[in-house]
Amino acid sequence: MGTLKAEMLQDGCFINAHDARTEIFAYIDSYYNTHRKHSALNYQTPAQYEAEIHSLK
Repeated sequence: MGTLKAEMLQDGCFINAHDARTEIFAYIDSYYNTHRKHSALNYQTPAQYEAEIHSLK
């Protein structure tokens, strides 16, 4: 696991600001929130944590 810059760009660059926003949103929505575990969430992904919270209601 590296930084967002290293993971996203892989020695490339964005074409413009709109391209950067689109790519970063897609990365966060498809990988960061569904696969990456966070220590602040007891080493769960945000999706797992959110599902757990909703199941308690």
